[in-house]
Amino acid sequence: MSITALSSRELNQDIGKAKKAARLGAVFITDRGQPAYVLLSIEEYQKMTCNQPKITDLLGMSNEQEIDFDAPRLTSTLFHPADFS
Repeated sequence: MSITALSSRELNQDIGKAKKAARLGAVFITDRGQPAYVLLSIEEYQKMTCNQPKITDLLGMSNEQEIDFDAPRLTSTLFHPADFS
């Protein structure tokens, strides 16, 4: 698997080049010289995610379990009424 780096400008100017490079491996897209995004082929993406458990399965619980939860009241002063005076 090869890795290619393209600037955002290069990506905008030649998306075909990025798509061809993604067939061979990951394409790092940089913004001001720093990696910002990764472009993968759908096949590579599926390899990475196909055997991962879903969050719904990880959070699943049997119906026999009960959880008692009392949410605390919000006492923070983050929100104030608007002053239109």
